[in-house]
Amino acid sequence: MAKAKYGRPLLRKSSTPSSTLILALFLLFSVLVLILLALGIVSIPSINPSASHQVNDLSSIVHNAVHSRADHVSKERDQQWVELLSWEPRAFVYHNFLSKEECEYLIKLASPRMEKLQVVDEQTGKSKDSRVRTSSGTFLARGRDKIIRTIEQRIADFTFLPVDHGEGLQVLHYEVGQRYEPHFDYFLEDYSTANGGQRIATVLMYLSDVEEGGETVFPSAKGNISAVPYWNELSKCGKEGLSVKPNRGDALLFWSMKPDASLDPLSLHGGCPVIKGNKWSATKWIRVNAYHS
Repeated sequence: MAKAKYGRPLLRKSSTPSSTLILALFLLFSVLVLILLALGIVSIPSINPSASHQVNDLSSIVHNAVHSRADHVSKERDQQWVELLSWEPRAFVYHNFLSKEECEYLIKLASPRMEKLQVVDEQTGKSKDSRVRTSSGTFLARGRDKIIRTIEQRIADFTFLPVDHGEGLQVLHYEVGQRYEPHFDYFLEDYSTANGGQRIATVLMYLSDVEEGGETVFPSAKGNISAVPYWNELSKCGKEGLSVKPNRGDALLFWSMKPDASLDPLSLHGGCPVIKGNKWSATKWIRVNAYHS
């Protein structure tokens, strides 16, 4: 009987050396990362939700904000954020836009020059007295000093509109009983648009707190006007539309023109009578084209 022949057993290649090498490299890499973390050379990004930007935090908007470090006034102010006030008309409030020192500087600069304000006669284009506007005010030339240039640049950063499209600042003062009846900031006559074109937007900066009254009101605004958290603090006039309470340092931006470049009748606005205290504000009107003052 023939004997069965047995071949040599097949040898399987072991994967142990390869697996060991990969494991060793992984451990070596892990040790290296730990050493770099300990030395502070690398860091792990924070994933803490509380560290994320607030919804209306201006710092979450990426654009070229220019803030001079050579200002003669303090940059310290409370937390800054932008609040959506309305889409019809388009209106936003930039809280703590100006510092306390900047507000006081503008008031001090304008105080010796205040005069009774007039309005433009639509028929002649000349200024005339009116019961519609009972406050006093004065204009500050655009770019007249470093502080004003810094504020004007900040307005340009906020609106995304060039500095040279803005008129000079107008500082206003309202005493008890003084007001500004509802009006439009855009022009209805051609001769007013000859220099710089139509007014496209307005930035109204509040330079003082007002104890009672003095609200900026949009009587034609759409939406729930009583939804503002300070509704119960508004005067009777302030409850006649969508209103903004004057708080020192805040800036109200509203657009007189729609995105399609048509005039926005919902931008009708006025200044309610001051009931208690004094109201100081500074207004910057912005034109479609460069304005030559």
